Amino acid sequence: MTSTDEELVARSMRGDADSFNQLILRWERPIYALAYRTIGREEDARDVCQETFLRAFRALPRFRGQAKFSSWLYRIALNLCRDWMRRERRTGFVQPPEDGDLMDLVAADHPSESIEDLVARRHQVQAVERAMARLPDEQRTAIVLKEYHGLTFQEIADLMDCPLSTVKTRLYQGLSVLRRELSDTPNQKANTAGAGREGPALHLKAAFPGTRREEPI
Repeated sequence: MTSTDEELVARSMRGDADSFNQLILRWERPIYALAYRTIGREEDARDVCQETFLRAFRALPRFRGQAKFSSWLYRIALNLCRDWMRRERRTGFVQPPEDGDLMDLVAADHPSESIEDLVARRHQVQAVERAMARLPDEQRTAIVLKEYHGLTFQEIADLMDCPLSTVKTRLYQGLSVLRRELSDTPNQKANTAGAGREGPALHLKAAFPGTRREEPI
């Protein structure tokens, strides 16, 4: 039977190193993805991911469980990302990996997807990510947490230390900018000709993974 985060944390606090290693294996990819989508540099995202778990391990005796372990990790990672952006004075830009065999990607992601469909989908994702890179940090972070990681508005508000209404405003404004910018791109104009007002919204849905929990803004 798979242990819960709470059970693994409890065993880790009693000195069971293997339990903490299981937590790392469980949360390493989401934390790396959060860092990569926030700061947009693979090497720095790996450093943030590694530092997140190092700090979590050192601070584990002070973890009291007021928040979920995953939320605690997200907070540590977001703080490290903010430190990185302040230090580097640059806006994160997500550059999708260019290497890898397309056939492997088709088999791994969508086994029934054709090469043409995969290429089109990747172009859509890249267009969204380029547009996201131009958003203010707060809007981009809210979108990443909501659309990529499926957090609720309240969870995002807790992580970003801001009111619930502020999270909704940031998300609404950020998504509005994305839709507007994507509707101005040549590929999007061609793809959504005759599609009416739904074109840009559908473009966004195609770019974000299906991990979101739908909530009214």
